[in-house]
Amino acid sequence: MFRLSRKTLFAIEAVLDIAYHASANPVQSREITRRQGIPRRYLEQVLQNLVRAGVLTGVRGPRGGYRLARERRRIKLADIVQVIHEMEARTDPVEENDGSPLGTQVVRPLWRQLSEECMAQLSQTTIQDLCNQAREVGIESEDADRHDYTI
Repeated sequence: MFRLSRKTLFAIEAVLDIAYHASANPVQSREITRRQGIPRRYLEQVLQNLVRAGVLTGVRGPRGGYRLARERRRIKLADIVQVIHEMEARTDPVEENDGSPLGTQVVRPLWRQLSEECMAQLSQTTIQDLCNQAREVGIESEDADRHDYTI
C-alpha cells in the first residue's frame, strides 16, 4: 500500500542530492546529511537498500561514497519509492484480511487504486526531471559543471 513516509522522502532527496551534486568523486553520506539535514541513522540504511536495488553504487575507501547506478533520466521516482516500501514492509507487514468488512472491501481497495495511480505518476517522473526543476528554481549545485558521469 502507498504511504509517503519520512524514509521515502529522505530516499528521494538523497538520490536527487547525489544526482544534482555529481562530480568526478562519489558523494559522501556526510555531505548529503550536511546539505539535506537527513538524520544519518536513516540515511545509511536507505542508501544501502538503494545500492542493493541497483539505484546507486557504493564506492569504498577514504574518498568513497555513492554514485548513481544509471543515468538520471533512467531513474524513476517509482524505483526509489518501491525500494523503501519493500524495506518498510519487512518491518511493518500488513495482512490483507485483517480488519472489518468495510476496511477490507471498501477502504483498502480504494487505497490500492490511489496507490497505483500515484505510482503511475511517479513512474513518469525521473531524477533528471527533478534536477531540471532544481536548476529552474535557482538551487545552486556544489559541482559547477553539473555533469552526469554515469554511463
